[in-house]
Amino acid sequence: MSYVWTVLQVATVMLGLSMAGGTALSLSRHPHWFVRGWDFPRPLIAGLAALSGSIYALAFYDGGTWDVAFLVVTGGAIAWQLRRIAPYLPLVQAPVEWARQPRPDSAIRIVTSNVMQDNDQFQTWLDVVRGADPDLILAMEVDEVWEEALLALRDEYPHIVSQPQDNFYGMMILSRLPLMEPEVRTVVEDDIPSVRTGVKLRNGTAVHFFGVHPRPPEPIRDNHAEERDAEVVLLGQEINVTDGDHPTIVAGDFNDVAWSHTTDLFVQLSGLLDPRQGRGIYNTFHANWPLFRFPLDHIFHSNHFKLVDLSVLDHVGSDHFPVYTELQYEWGASEDQPEPEPTTAHVEEARDKVQRATG
Repeated sequence: MSYVWTVLQVATVMLGLSMAGGTALSLSRHPHWFVRGWDFPRPLIAGLAALSGSIYALAFYDGGTWDVAFLVVTGGAIAWQLRRIAPYLPLVQAPVEWARQPRPDSAIRIVTSNVMQDNDQFQTWLDVVRGADPDLILAMEVDEVWEEALLALRDEYPHIVSQPQDNFYGMMILSRLPLMEPEVRTVVEDDIPSVRTGVKLRNGTAVHFFGVHPRPPEPIRDNHAEERDAEVVLLGQEINVTDGDHPTIVAGDFNDVAWSHTTDLFVQLSGLLDPRQGRGIYNTFHANWPLFRFPLDHIFHSNHFKLVDLSVLDHVGSDHFPVYTELQYEWGASEDQPEPEPTTAHVEEARDKVQRATG
């Protein structure tokens, strides 16, 4: 029995210290995938640290110096993780207000979906998306097979931008609303496309829309975060300089969590708002692993819009859940919703990230 008790104590301590170590690593801005990977599971880290600390306090604590030190370390990890997650909890004031009166002519309904290139549940995807009845669909990981499947919607969504690719980074936009000067482009990596287009609302308002899907830091191909960070930062700078006074929406699979430092930097640089803040985490990945889900699929918008609806849709066979967002353009909304403004430190950090990625 004593042997089992000792093993449990060691396992408890190792769990707590590993969560504390991961928390410490997440303080670093180093682009290596192992370091940046600790940005993702913050709720899980907080939960495991709390489990470890609770077990130790109840079963092994006897008031010694090392006991106190261990609980302080795990408590510090929990506090830091909760601090990073806190802006997305319903306890916090939401920076984006709810639209008070429906104005369909001023609204835009968007579904963002990483379809997963290898997913063959085409009809399930079509059924879920049709059920959401969006005005605009942004689909990612679209290859030629998925492009053909999505073209079943062409009668309902006649305005189409398509860039199918077989490298898991193809992209497609289908829209009921007219698109203006759509452009498929690459920002940092030649094989990673993004889309910029104007969208004309029913009331005639022109909205600038960006669809993005940068490559993630991950171990299989030993990809680090330099290119992803640079693409996100460059987009934030572009919006600040050329789109700041225009109604703007950015959507896509950022391959980064909502609470990462890079996402914070993007928000500050672009001046856009995150409608999830103060409302919930809205996990979208991994759809098949309930305990390992993170908010990777984002939508940001300028303060010209207020929120009508935001929800995660049903499983479509992909490893990502689709996201449904309805935004409403309102005169005077910008007065009620102040936008973030970059500091000199933000600008300098953005310059460093771009230089690191582009040489």
